[in-house]
Amino acid sequence: MYATLRACLVAINLVTMTPLFGGIVLLSALFRVKDKPGSPYDWCPRWWGITHLWTAGVRVIEHNTEHKRGAQHIFVANHLGNFDVFALAAKLPWPKFVAKAELFKVPIMGPAMARVGMIPVERANRKAAFASYSQATERITRGASVAVYPEGTRGNAYPLRPFKKGPFVLAIQAQAPIVPVLVYGALDVQRKGEFKVYPGEIHLHYLPAIETAGMTYDQRDELARRTYEAMAECLRREYGIASPPYGPGRAD
Repeated sequence: MYATLRACLVAINLVTMTPLFGGIVLLSALFRVKDKPGSPYDWCPRWWGITHLWTAGVRVIEHNTEHKRGAQHIFVANHLGNFDVFALAAKLPWPKFVAKAELFKVPIMGPAMARVGMIPVERANRKAAFASYSQATERITRGASVAVYPEGTRGNAYPLRPFKKGPFVLAIQAQAPIVPVLVYGALDVQRKGEFKVYPGEIHLHYLPAIETAGMTYDQRDELARRTYEAMAECLRREYGIASPPYGPGRAD
């Protein structure tokens, strides 16, 4: 009963805060407010994430935050559910997410996501997906935090799943360092396909940056493997959970 009540509160927060922050973003765009740190395009996504975490009774614990400092980073994280999105939105500086294109068709939220600078990716259209990476590259060069989920969809267990190559093509194209982020605890808050929400803690482990300067497109699998292995080792070391050996996923 308590978990169901929490879920209802989170749902209410979603349908109230999303139009509120979305409206602020759209008004900012109407008045030609510049997208930069400290602007509504920066703090609206952050407070959108914070309000969801607060409503759910979730605390985010960050580890090794020195690795997230600086500009022009691509944050690569494992994807466990909605709450790892809220956690990263709340904690990353000037955050931009690579998200499925379908979300951009949702009234108010979709146009607001576009104005905030989120990057749509059409998973079934490889050519369009790579065109989206050019948008992401522009945001990275301006210093925004771009977050991507190489597993693609939400998972229902902590061991890592195969990585798609698109995020690593993006990193090489932008010549931007990758900061692997191991997310743990989100499954204890809400599992894929379930409505109930439980209070708890979500841990964000920022790992040392992996440089991409000088790398080429042909090295995308090597970059994906290094990122996967760094995150898998953190998961094993911190929580005793083993992931399958690295195996390449799809190229897009």
